[in-house]
Amino acid sequence: MKGPGKLTLSLAFALSLPVWLHVGSLNAEENAAVGASGPNSAYTGRWDLTVRIPTHERPSWIEISESGGALTGLMVGLWGHATPTGEIHLNDGQIEFTAPALEGFPEGTVFSGRLVNGALAGTATARNGASWRWTGRRAPALARKGAPRFAAPIRLLNGKDLSGWTFADPTQASAWSVEDGTLVKQGRGSEILTTARFADFNLHVEFNCGTAANSGVYLRGRYEVQIENNAAKEPVNRRMGAIYGFIAPEPELPRTPNTWETYDITLIGRTITVVHDGHTVIDHKELPGITGGAFDSDEGSPGPIYLQGTEDGRVAFRNIVITPAE
Repeated sequence: MKGPGKLTLSLAFALSLPVWLHVGSLNAEENAAVGASGPNSAYTGRWDLTVRIPTHERPSWIEISESGGALTGLMVGLWGHATPTGEIHLNDGQIEFTAPALEGFPEGTVFSGRLVNGALAGTATARNGASWRWTGRRAPALARKGAPRFAAPIRLLNGKDLSGWTFADPTQASAWSVEDGTLVKQGRGSEILTTARFADFNLHVEFNCGTAANSGVYLRGRYEVQIENNAAKEPVNRRMGAIYGFIAPEPELPRTPNTWETYDITLIGRTITVVHDGHTVIDHKELPGITGGAFDSDEGSPGPIYLQGTEDGRVAFRNIVITPAE
């Protein structure tokens, strides 16, 4: 992920993906702010948002915090990264805040809504009068009990064709090809996703990021582990090895264009560990919420592995192997 070059995923496509793992293991406990009390406590915490535009639905996310009686927000828009909203206003049961600029919404877009039966619902209105309905539900805690047991590994690339994968936008599929057993993205095109969905897992990915290139690996289709050689001026939490916009790798990773590298990623509930070329760079950190470009905001459900195709340059992938938790 780097900028607003994101293509969209239709609701019809999102609903069509098959499920690999049973959903029952996903904990749907609400993720309310710990220790919150008073009239603002009904709003504080993390919310998975859905914005309904005429043809489909788009995901978003916000974390609402209280300090000194004032509410503020940290929001992920339709693309980009988590960005402050500024003050959030409550008036006669109505919540109102302005979406951050350059994060997928027209500048100055105002979200207004009400809390109904524990969920948020309202309208987002741009300065030109265009408006969209939106809803929000509390993000699930995704708590897990006990250590996971893992099933047999599954090789997601067969080295011959794109069996087991599909495109978010088939009209832009030509950017992807299979060459000498590797999956290659040349320039900007569609996102490419597994047709199977996964919940908790270990994921091994080998990648080769060209000069001035950018891509990413989305876990459950919602959390991007960044791949890039063109974002040196960005903050560390938007560079190579980061959970985009949220968690920076430690130490910061060097850029080695046109070199094969590996990620070994473990995702259990909201807890993520990222190992880069055998070195742990993110160690059992909590994922706050979806990152920009997520295919949906339904954090309580399994999702696909998706490789970002809407950014610049050549990026190749090979030996993508997932080991699902039972």
